[in-house]
Amino acid sequence: MSTTKIAPSRQRVSAAGKTRRSRRKTQGGKARKSSVSSAMQEGAGLRVVFSERQIQQRVSQMASRINHDYHGRTLHIVTALDNSFMFLADLTRQLQMTVVCHFLKARVKDRTWHGLPLREIKYVTSTSLGGKHVLLVDGVLQTGVTEDFLLHSIQDQEPYSLRTATLIEKVTQRKVDLTPDYVGFQAEERFLVGYGLGLNGEYAHLPYIAEVPQEIAAF
Repeated sequence: MSTTKIAPSRQRVSAAGKTRRSRRKTQGGKARKSSVSSAMQEGAGLRVVFSERQIQQRVSQMASRINHDYHGRTLHIVTALDNSFMFLADLTRQLQMTVVCHFLKARVKDRTWHGLPLREIKYVTSTSLGGKHVLLVDGVLQTGVTEDFLLHSIQDQEPYSLRTATLIEKVTQRKVDLTPDYVGFQAEERFLVGYGLGLNGEYAHLPYIAEVPQEIAAF
């Protein structure tokens, strides 16, 4: 697997495309909450890490590789994480084979074990993936724990092939032995938003990927 490294953009913008700052003065714990809220509403200064152009170029390159690898086949794409919706949409529009999308649904079951409350979460698809070519798509790969669980769950269905694609890979946070087959970018340890990645519901609509200021990310 080869990963294209593209130099991050150094542009600074706000979530609203402006550089306004809140001038609201408050005190104590409420002051911090209010100032952070104001920053998110008015657009705190975000540092663009990957521009819209860089993202679109890289997604096109990933799509070209996938088109080559699955030429003439039906590809079943599986995703369960909310942060992949923009990536998934742009990627699938450039695929040239027959594509079937599966959105995993979580089934939650509460039970007890030796008197301790436990919650079991299982991800299921509406149809079996047995004997099919499957691609698990994710927006950000960090620890890999969830992805590893999903891969094992899909593997139990005995697909013909199973690969993974992720837009952002954070290698240093990995807790399992998992290497994605298709990677967009490798990023450092920082909180990223934009292009489907959000913070408390904010920023996911942005067409680029940016780093959130520490004072907001830590809130």
